[in-house]
Amino acid sequence: MSILSQSRTRILTGVALVALVLFVGWIDNFFLVWTTLGIAYMFAFYEAGRLFGLHSNSSFAYALIIWLLAAIYPYPDDLFVLMGVVFASYAAYKPKTDWRLFLPFAYPTAGMLFFLTLYLDYGMSAMLWLIVVVALTDIGAYIVGKTIGKHQFSKTSPNKTLEGVIGGVVIATIAGVWFGVHIVDLDKAIMITLAVSISSIFGDLYESYLKRAAGVKDSGDILPGHGGMLDRIDGYLFSTIVMVILLRGLV
Repeated sequence: MSILSQSRTRILTGVALVALVLFVGWIDNFFLVWTTLGIAYMFAFYEAGRLFGLHSNSSFAYALIIWLLAAIYPYPDDLFVLMGVVFASYAAYKPKTDWRLFLPFAYPTAGMLFFLTLYLDYGMSAMLWLIVVVALTDIGAYIVGKTIGKHQFSKTSPNKTLEGVIGGVVIATIAGVWFGVHIVDLDKAIMITLAVSISSIFGDLYESYLKRAAGVKDSGDILPGHGGMLDRIDGYLFSTIVMVILLRGLV
């Protein structure tokens, strides 16, 4: 596939994803949000299992059960703690249990449960705030990095530059605060936006670490031109946890 064709495919897929997000945000319905996040979660869970070196689909059914429970339980993020208790109990009962089986239930499950919690507790406006901050962090880091980037940010992701990361965080924080002040006070909006932007950088970096360890370029190929589902939502899997915790602690 030529570079031009790859770019065209990437752009078309990106436009389709943006349109989907706008549609879900416009409808603002719990079942639609739960379904959309659930579909993303199922693909991401499968991809994470492969990155962790798990080739059995037995855990997939448990992931589906967890998401079904999240539809009726009022505090979805609590289910992550419950999973840890259940798995630790099972591992104690059967000492030869492979602890790697729990990894996909920590990543991406925790982030997706907190994502749903963010919507339940703070509404679509908070989700929009999160999406804007993470998206602008990524876009800003790419543009600034390509323009003036010289110093490598981390060996985990060789193409990411320190200048790009700083530029992305600054751009996302400035723009994100505008959204945040409609939900919280200015000082809190600045703190939360900055923390969310920085955490999204490391969410992206963590997925890069997993891919390097697994020896793959992308987590999957479900999204033409973009790779796998994890490649698109990695920044959110850390940042949504940070946002929920800070909103609870500061507001």
